[in-house]
Amino acid sequence: MSKRIAIVEDDPAIRDNYASALQKQGYEVFTYASRIDAEQAFMQRLPDLAVVDIGLNEEIDGGFMLCQQLRSLSKTLPIIFFTARDNDYDTICGLRMGADDYLTKDISLPHLLARIAALFRRTELLNQPQVATDLIESGALLMDSNRMTVSWHGQSIELTVTEFWMLHAIAKYAGHVKSRQQLMDESKMVVDDTTITSHIKRIRKKFMQLDAEFDRIETVYGMGYRWKSS
Repeated sequence: MSKRIAIVEDDPAIRDNYASALQKQGYEVFTYASRIDAEQAFMQRLPDLAVVDIGLNEEIDGGFMLCQQLRSLSKTLPIIFFTARDNDYDTICGLRMGADDYLTKDISLPHLLARIAALFRRTELLNQPQVATDLIESGALLMDSNRMTVSWHGQSIELTVTEFWMLHAIAKYAGHVKSRQQLMDESKMVVDDTTITSHIKRIRKKFMQLDAEFDRIETVYGMGYRWKSS
């Protein structure tokens, strides 16, 4: 069955151009020109992936609002911000709201298609059967890379797809330092250091919501990050 992709974009030319390109790749595409139209549709059925602009008609941050609504409906739905706003502030805000990727409209169409395909490859792991080698246990941490589930002291933690693979990269080899490049390779992302830092902060925050004393993710300045096993 074709994957369902939603494009939320108020510029009709851009919306139609990318919808056509995605349809040629075999995706089923639904387009929305406003936040309200998209929200009404998502309440009926969620797509398999959403590509969202930030500014939507008169709503300067309409895409941010929509991302929050999507996250309240699904913790794992892949969300990509696709916008002309290329400043650090908006990038960090978008990732903090739970987006899996933040792309600017100056990237090529093949680049966008590759990022979408990478997100789908990761989410498809959810449907694969569980085997022992898919599990990572380190202290109170338990990760299942096939089901993409994470728990800390037996309590579930909801991570986005990108956050999951970043945590997986450092937890898989507890005690080893993983560079930002290695985190990007693991999560199939090409982003700047600020974006990596933002994702790590979000992961820490989610653990600390369950355990205020959580300190297992260590920043090794100038090198990267490490999962402390004890």
